[in-house]
Amino acid sequence: MTLRLIIGCDPGQTGALALLADGESDGFIDMPTVARRAGGQQVDGVTLANQVREALARHAGADVLAVLELVSAMPKQGSSSGFRFGQSDGVLRGVLGALRVPLIEVPPQMWKRHLRLTGCDKDAARTLAIQRFPNAAPRLARKKDIGRADALCLALWATVTEAIAA
Repeated sequence: MTLRLIIGCDPGQTGALALLADGESDGFIDMPTVARRAGGQQVDGVTLANQVREALARHAGADVLAVLELVSAMPKQGSSSGFRFGQSDGVLRGVLGALRVPLIEVPPQMWKRHLRLTGCDKDAARTLAIQRFPNAAPRLARKKDIGRADALCLALWATVTEAIAA
């Protein structure tokens, strides 16, 4: 039986959720998307809710905490991209809230500084995640798996800082 389940959350359409069960990597949920009528993609809240619900059921009775990267709009991003990112973040927050998953937020500067990733390229988080969780390496093998790696590092941050006790 799992005692503690931490769900690291990297928001955005290419983001992911990483499950850390009693300190061990227990898989990922890539952000599910659906086509928008106006073109492009958006996060599919129904599918995401079902996938998170299934993960919670596998760890029934565990003390659960979600750790969400607290991000803000970037002027270089553009209004359309910023809006879609905000929608994705909102869908994720809504799913976690509806499923009554406690949530803490952490700015990227904080978790990256603590894990010594400040000033490193984006791929450094993937390298750290592979080193710390070798069983997850096959699911972190591609450069585009950075969302999974960031989510896993967020969960790791919560574990090593004992943020779950907060």
